[in-house]
Amino acid sequence: MNRASSSAPIAPGRDEMRDERGVVAGLCWMAGWVAAIVAVVVASASAASAIKLAGVPDPGPITTYGLPVVTGVGQLSAAIALGSAVFAAFFVPAQADGIFDIGGYRAMRISAVASLVWGVCGLLGVPLAISDVSGETFAESIKPGNLTSAYGQVAGAQTWLWTAIFALLAAVLARVVWRWGWSIGVIMLVTLSLMPSALAGHSSSGGDHDLATNSLILHIVGAAVWTGGLFAVLAYALARGRWRVLAVRRFSRVAFWCVVVVGTTGVLNALTRVPISDLLDTTYGRLILWKIAAFVVLGGLGAWHRRRTIAELEAQAGDESDAPWWKSLFVRFGAVELAVFAATFGLAAGLSRTPPPPVDTASISPVELKIGYQISEPPNVARMLFDWRFDLIFGTLAIILAAVYLRGVVRLRRRGDEWPIGRTIAWILGCALLLVATSSGLGRYSPAMFSIHMISHMMLSMMVPVLLVLGGPVTLALRALAPAGKDNPAGPREWILTGIHSPWGRIATHPLVAAVIFVGSFYVLYLGGLFETVVEYHAAHLLMNLHFLVSGYVFYWLVIGIDPAPRQVSPVAKLGIVWGSLPFHAFFGVALMMTSSVIAEQYYRSLLLPWRYDLFDDQRIGGGIAWAFGEIPLVVIMLALLVQWQRSDERAARRYDRQADRDQDADLDDYNEMLKSLNKRPG
Repeated sequence: MNRASSSAPIAPGRDEMRDERGVVAGLCWMAGWVAAIVAVVVASASAASAIKLAGVPDPGPITTYGLPVVTGVGQLSAAIALGSAVFAAFFVPAQADGIFDIGGYRAMRISAVASLVWGVCGLLGVPLAISDVSGETFAESIKPGNLTSAYGQVAGAQTWLWTAIFALLAAVLARVVWRWGWSIGVIMLVTLSLMPSALAGHSSSGGDHDLATNSLILHIVGAAVWTGGLFAVLAYALARGRWRVLAVRRFSRVAFWCVVVVGTTGVLNALTRVPISDLLDTTYGRLILWKIAAFVVLGGLGAWHRRRTIAELEAQAGDESDAPWWKSLFVRFGAVELAVFAATFGLAAGLSRTPPPPVDTASISPVELKIGYQISEPPNVARMLFDWRFDLIFGTLAIILAAVYLRGVVRLRRRGDEWPIGRTIAWILGCALLLVATSSGLGRYSPAMFSIHMISHMMLSMMVPVLLVLGGPVTLALRALAPAGKDNPAGPREWILTGIHSPWGRIATHPLVAAVIFVGSFYVLYLGGLFETVVEYHAAHLLMNLHFLVSGYVFYWLVIGIDPAPRQVSPVAKLGIVWGSLPFHAFFGVALMMTSSVIAEQYYRSLLLPWRYDLFDDQRIGGGIAWAFGEIPLVVIMLALLVQWQRSDERAARRYDRQADRDQDADLDDYNEMLKSLNKRPG
């Protein structure tokens, strides 16, 4: 592959892969038309009842059928964009200098085009959503005056606009990037573009909407990676890329877990919205059964792929003949599977336009409408410990983190290597606390009471990260994962090392950046008015929990981390960072206790909890908790720093002893000779 010697890289050469762009474009058109047709057919089955339920005039066929088409084609494009970016990042290796190989380069360009299509669909969705809600025709809704006046009143229009913004940003980034590390940014932006629709659909309202929304988030992301990954691998196999066997193997592993996620979350999401008795008696229920049937077909096709077509592809790994693409069983079968995926996306788009079975909202309490479940009794110790409601995202994350860590420890033990038991205990305790903070009574009462929220917050930001950092997960991964070897494609171990030594890693672990984000976010969130603005939204609670975990982990990784880090900080500097940040944290707790007004008072009063308590006193308790909790990890931090300092001195002493053994104390002899020469000088 030729590359210019200047700082600006040129596009990778076209001589290493066949040019099958016409076939790939044909697959895109085929998938798009299948999704659009199925979406229209499904939407037409319930269009009249949807309009009647909405209580607005018929907006016309452009809106009635255009909205499901835009949804189906757009979400399919988002899946292709996400899968192609994941393909470029993890399924095929980049070059030694970090610039994409030809396969990754083409996949990223496909991701850019697909993101652009998704963004255009998002922009079209804005006037379509306004037309759908108002009953005006699309021609009227798209007029600038109507758009600007109705946008703030139509939640669907806001959802589509945020979708378009994230998708277009992903398209721009995917089009200009050349290096492997930037593909992570594309993956994040495309994933963010899927979130507005996941958080605003049928799952976001009514009882159990916390479970329904969390399951839908996992469901959409899993389906997108599965579908888009298949498309990217199929396009790469069509062009006979040299890493196609490796790419298919890696995709096969990812696809297996996508099947597990999509299947499990699909069932959970359906059960929270439709009683089993309504599956056969309602249009919505029958469409869910069709989705289940499509999932079974896709799962069967995937199993067939693993058993037959992948084996054929591996057998032809060394065959570089110029055989036409339709001779490959993998390509033919993959095209059929892609068509089924497209039909499933169309079915899902039509389902989103189909009214679910009516729910008796009169029987749902205000607190259940706000947070998704009923709270009928005040908190006490027993309820905090035993009244659990599993958090599908963070509870699952805690279990997965513990299982993966223990698997790494077992792999080391089987190899005959030792791993400190203290690190394992710290990690498992951290995972257990993460589970307790989000899924026990603490997690259940956290959205309803400020004091309980503050306990959960402090655990997620102050205690869980300390224990996870002391577990040394990066060191364990680097020891448990086998290196790729010279001239072999990079694997998970190399990806971890690249991430650690990336410029973004150095920025995130700068002492000033880590401390400001960790401590400063308390002030911005609670004393700056942000919490009061976002507390009503389920997405905000997910983002807050994620921020607490990540910011706390980065801060303590810098301060007491035993893993390799982008920056090496001396023990004295670490001690200074801890003592420098503690006053700000303590002052935050005091300031919270001294606040003269109740934070998010309107939200907490709207819950109408069935017991009485003083919101101001509850907030003061929360401030006291924030102030006192800082002392708990401080003891652990100081002990860890003292132990690390002692071990650092011991390692330095051992290095000195080994050097002395090699050169027979040459440094000491030189020092003694210098002293003798000084004594011989006249005074």
